[in-house]
Amino acid sequence: MPETIKASARQSGQAQSGQAPVTEGTPHPVQLGLTAFTLLAGIISFVAGLIVRQHLAATVLGLASMVVGLCVQMISATRAQRIFLMAGVVPAFVGVCLGLAHGGFS
Repeated sequence: MPETIKASARQSGQAQSGQAPVTEGTPHPVQLGLTAFTLLAGIISFVAGLIVRQHLAATVLGLASMVVGLCVQMISATRAQRIFLMAGVVPAFVGVCLGLAHGGFS
């Protein structure tokens, strides 16, 4: 079989099988922005959780960071994104716990 026939047969087989095209190398600006928010908000929540008077800020910001981070985790495209997401979700969780321990939403 000539090369052109082999290549077209592979391509048509991929299209017929319903596989999605490979999207490596394409930018994901919304996901990257949400990843940056998760990381920064998680770190700020952790630091605010260490300050007793900032319990409301730590709780709210940490909860928002956890929700956004875990949602973006499900649609993340790269391994680096997942690493940064978890690097933001973990301190956000600690910030929420510290904020709740210091008074929570009250």
